[in-house]
Amino acid sequence: ANIKSAKKRIKVIDKKTALKLENPIKNAIRRFDEAVTAGNVEEATARFQYAQKRIYQVASKGTIHKNAAARKVAKLAQKLNAMNA
Repeated sequence: ANIKSAKKRIKVIDKKTALKLENPIKNAIRRFDEAVTAGNVEEATARFQYAQKRIYQVASKGTIHKNAAARKVAKLAQKLNAMNA
């Protein structure tokens, strides 16, 4: 793209795409936290697996950094292990 407005549209579309990828992560983490708060171990385990899958998918696209994804998953795993202990 050589036109200034076209370049701007490309940047805006990239930002919106990144937000669309991040949203499922937030929802998955929120649902996991709700299951932990409710004290339901089976549901929390299932939600953890789903959240982990989503987080690593977004990291593979480059929306969030690999280490940030690992950190998020570790934080969730810590909560899950605290429930089982």
